[in-house]
Amino acid sequence: MTFENTLHFAKQLDLQDPLANYKEVFNFPKVNGKSVIYFTGNSLGLQPKIAVDYVNEVMKDWAELAVEGHFYAHKPWWDYHERLCTPLAKVVGALPSEITVMNTLTVNLHLLLVSFYKPTTTRYKVICEEKAFPSDQYLLQTHLASVGINPSKAIVEVKRRPGEHNLRLEDVLATIDEVGDELALVFMGGINYYTGQVLPMKEITAYAQAKGAIVGWDLAHAAGNIALDLHEWNVDFAAWCSYKYMNAGPGNASGCFIHERYHSDTSLNRIGGWWGHNKERRFLMEQTFDPITNANGWQISNPPILSLAPYLASLQLFEEVGMEALIAKRDRITAYLAFVLADIAKQENTTYEIITPEQPEERGSQLSVFLHGKGKNLFNYLMKNGVIVDWREPNVVRLAPVPFYTSYEDIYNFGQILIQSSKEI
Repeated sequence: MTFENTLHFAKQLDLQDPLANYKEVFNFPKVNGKSVIYFTGNSLGLQPKIAVDYVNEVMKDWAELAVEGHFYAHKPWWDYHERLCTPLAKVVGALPSEITVMNTLTVNLHLLLVSFYKPTTTRYKVICEEKAFPSDQYLLQTHLASVGINPSKAIVEVKRRPGEHNLRLEDVLATIDEVGDELALVFMGGINYYTGQVLPMKEITAYAQAKGAIVGWDLAHAAGNIALDLHEWNVDFAAWCSYKYMNAGPGNASGCFIHERYHSDTSLNRIGGWWGHNKERRFLMEQTFDPITNANGWQISNPPILSLAPYLASLQLFEEVGMEALIAKRDRITAYLAFVLADIAKQENTTYEIITPEQPEERGSQLSVFLHGKGKNLFNYLMKNGVIVDWREPNVVRLAPVPFYTSYEDIYNFGQILIQSSKEI
């Protein structure tokens, strides 16, 4: 398609957009009395209006049933989390039995490392990407130290080539070869939070496993954003937060994937708890831990129902729309944003350097842009004028046009505010 940076063209795209009406099912903040242009769904997704109904249902059941709500609520609490497994499995390409929802992201990754990072005297090293999300860096550093492994000797980072912003697959594979028989685990972000690059997870997983390593993925920026096929890719484990593209609310519960081949593996270490015990025998209060033989066997405590309610509400929308339709709009609207940025840069004789890969299969709903010569003054201007964007040091603005609630007219209007900024700052 040949794009045009005009209001008429943007409105025509919206008229052709099968997801256009979904913008109305989310609540938008307001700046200067007007709904914002929201480009930070990669940090915190907007609130689905139906989330309030789901939370109120739990509150009503709690008020009227108290403890009996565990079994007699409209959606009984004792198995509430299981309602999320089937819709989440469709989002990440898994079997429902391979999905559980519990805790928060980094907590879950620590718990999964208990099972899947099994260092020996000869095989103990971990490969991750350079400039991983800080929480993942802290996770690896502290987890390795907790099991007596020196992080500075065990953690190997895949580096970007000088002058390049993104990782190359051949460099990831070469690093795996270089570490060789010392490699215990490859653990990386499926999408790099800073650049927005989607890593080739299928290829990396297969290559590392062929060398005898376990492979896990942090999918915080990937779940609900890109096509995933975790079961078919044979991924060992993965986890993601629910508050970015999944729109489940701030700091909400995390989803986990554990491949079915591990569900009955009694050789794995795990941190056990009551809710992971044999569901049919849970209330017999038995002394010996007998884990459920699916991903729910990694549960520890009974789930936070008030947190799961908005997550379940959001998943209703994913069920209605489907990932295929979301991805189709994602590719078009992200391409339109890139076009508008390039057109304005040409008009203004300036540079907006997009460091996110250009190919659709190598990016999701995010463009990371270097603001050469503009910096935080432009960020502050956008925020004051109703464009909510994300700043990352030293000089990057992340723009995430989320298919559920970003319109093409939003993209055009953002461009006009960008043009106005050059006259005022």
